[in-house]
Amino acid sequence: MEQNFNLNDIVEMKKQHPCGTNRWRIIRLGMDIRIKCEGCGHSVMIPRREFTKKVKRILEKAE
Repeated sequence: MEQNFNLNDIVEMKKQHPCGTNRWRIIRLGMDIRIKCEGCGHSVMIPRREFTKKVKRILEKAE
C-alpha cells in the first residue's frame, strides 16, 4: 500500500500519542519524516520506511 504524503498533510498513526490525540501534521519530508502532534505540539523524526508502517491513514490532505 503506497501512499503519497505531502507537507502539512494530517495523518492518523496506529498508536495514540500519550497526550491523547492521534492527529499528526507532516512538517518535513525526505529520507526521514518529521511529524508534529496536533494536540501538544511535540515533534518526532522517524525514517520513511518506519513511518509508512506506522501510519494508519491520511485524515486531511494539504491544500
